[in-house]
Amino acid sequence: MDLTSERAQRLFTGRPEVDGEYYHWDDLAYRTPPAGLSRDEWWLSLLSARHATSVSLPLEDRGTSFGISNPDSLRRLVHTIDRDASGRIELPEPVTNPATRDRYVVAGLMEEAITSSQLEGASTTRRAAKEMLAKGRPPRNDSERMILSNYRAMEWVREHQHQPITPKAVQELHRVVVAGTLPADDAGRFRRADEDVRVIDVASGEVVHTPPPADSLPERLAMLGRFAAGEVPEGFLHPVVRAILLHFWIGFDHPFVDGNGRTARAVFYWQMLREGYWLTEFISISRLLNKARAQYARSYVRSESTHDATYFVLYQLQIVRRAIEDVFAYVRRKANEVRSIDVLLRGVRGVNRRQRQLLAKAVRSADAEFTIDAHRTSQGVTYQTARTDLLALAERGWLLKHQDGRAFVFTPAPDLDHRLRTARSAAPRATARTTRPGA
Repeated sequence: MDLTSERAQRLFTGRPEVDGEYYHWDDLAYRTPPAGLSRDEWWLSLLSARHATSVSLPLEDRGTSFGISNPDSLRRLVHTIDRDASGRIELPEPVTNPATRDRYVVAGLMEEAITSSQLEGASTTRRAAKEMLAKGRPPRNDSERMILSNYRAMEWVREHQHQPITPKAVQELHRVVVAGTLPADDAGRFRRADEDVRVIDVASGEVVHTPPPADSLPERLAMLGRFAAGEVPEGFLHPVVRAILLHFWIGFDHPFVDGNGRTARAVFYWQMLREGYWLTEFISISRLLNKARAQYARSYVRSESTHDATYFVLYQLQIVRRAIEDVFAYVRRKANEVRSIDVLLRGVRGVNRRQRQLLAKAVRSADAEFTIDAHRTSQGVTYQTARTDLLALAERGWLLKHQDGRAFVFTPAPDLDHRLRTARSAAPRATARTTRPGA
């Protein structure tokens, strides 16, 4: 084999990644190419390998179609997400238990609503935002209004998860996303030709993306709906990849005057739930994206500049995988806390056996409700004894007392586990005295 044929073979029989990394041209600038290849030839060999597995997408940019490759790292990531987000193998019990799962769903929805809004400029603290959502108080400023609308959008997605993703449905979702933050006339309508909508780098002031013309939006969003339903002109695309591409698509088209990023991320959740990835309810991708805004933006820019959506998809797959891992770690941590409740309660003074059983149930289920009659029946005690048990726990701030008609209903305090730990640490400890012989 002569040198020319040998070089050609190396150029056109390579792999799309280098050591598991899907490099961009910019990444090669400080890396040494394989022996015998120039940097340009190295790049050509990567492009050739990527093209061999590439699928053309119905998303276009000025007549050029985007594509997506199928490297090993992508296949590994979707396999992991398939295993962990749609199955039930080795999932933490609180996630699969109907009595406790909603607590974790709500936590996930709140986290996504807050951090997705922070990505778009909301400046309130997580603590204030969670307090607003948990207590249902009215928002005090534009940032809180954005977070509340985003939370309602996530609830809307959960309620409409089986509905097809159509242009009208996306417009309806957008109305929820921007409620209270945009004039009503701008909510749920596509931008007009006379509206200058561009994506600008806040730090440099540079225009980093100019969306397609407004008059093309109805057809582009109709194509998006067909793509969401599984119509892919060339071959098969994994459902998780399609969900991420919908996120990219709406971000690229920027169909609305504002709220495009929040809508794009909500549509990703919508598609994931439609495809049966039920664990998506528990995760927050925006919490991780908010910590790495530059990488998020870079994945967009690299995909747009090369018309290769693989950069964006790979980055989002990594985010989804990490978000799932975070949920598992969080739930296991909470489960361990619950399992330690017996030890915790043994250190709390001034409660009897019946009250310990009540507190254990209250810690395990934040939605638990207790009544005097139910406690009297379950414990086989008099009404007065049952009443005394519950009122004593309410007086110590561990249960909240509510009036329901003529009866009292008791529910766990929101921070019950913290209150119990405080009571345990404040309890006086007995000290042993040693008496020496002859003393």
